[in-house]
Amino acid sequence: MLIAGPCVVEGREITIRTAQRIQRIAKKYNVPFIFKSSYKKANRTSGKSFSTLGIDEALAILSEVKQELGVPILTDIHTEAEVAAAAEVVDILQIPAFLCRQTELLLAAGRSGKVINIKKGQFMAPEDMRHPAHKVEMTGNKKIMLTERGATFGYHNLVVDMRSLVVMRELGYPIILDATHSVQLPGGTKKETGGQPEFIFPIARAGVAVGIDGLFIETHPHPKRALSDSASQLKLDFLDALLNQVIPIDKIVKGKFVR
Repeated sequence: MLIAGPCVVEGREITIRTAQRIQRIAKKYNVPFIFKSSYKKANRTSGKSFSTLGIDEALAILSEVKQELGVPILTDIHTEAEVAAAAEVVDILQIPAFLCRQTELLLAAGRSGKVINIKKGQFMAPEDMRHPAHKVEMTGNKKIMLTERGATFGYHNLVVDMRSLVVMRELGYPIILDATHSVQLPGGTKKETGGQPEFIFPIARAGVAVGIDGLFIETHPHPKRALSDSASQLKLDFLDALLNQVIPIDKIVKGKFVR
């Protein structure tokens, strides 16, 4: 599956237009598409960075995308108080990496009955992701996905250990690779998070070759103008080429390739 969209909801027009373009590309390759955008970015390097249009306005835009395009929606949640409002609109609640150990947040998300995507913390060993997943399962909700997004490796750098995808798969959940957050350089520009988008393609190819269930791509028509994660989002013009490369790899790995 493809989970893709701009990092944060920046406005109605750009959000809907971006979702439409991604949907067309996904249909071209017959890939199930989940639209991702955050109604709020609670974890920013600088206190002056853009956070949200307003939760109600941003959720209304996501609702419009869902109704007009008929696609599932994924968004981040940050506190237990946000769960109910987000769950009314979206299909998948995402636990941000920095919050993946927050017990009350995981329990509240689980009780919503929605699919829960838990991002692996940059500080977590892959096998330890069994604990956040178990917290969600304690609510009776077993609709869980786990997402790799890189591990802290020295200052201002992340690294994706492809073994972690195998280790987390052995826990029994669908495994997603976030190929865009994985190229971040946290705090790398002193004022904001930097990135190395030139590595999105090779990381995505490598992850698909391991045998992941889904690819997570934050994409924007003009990344340099993006209000969040401008240094690490994939330019939307390149998404078609990315899928053109990874789909054949996925088919070979999963035994679906036909000459």
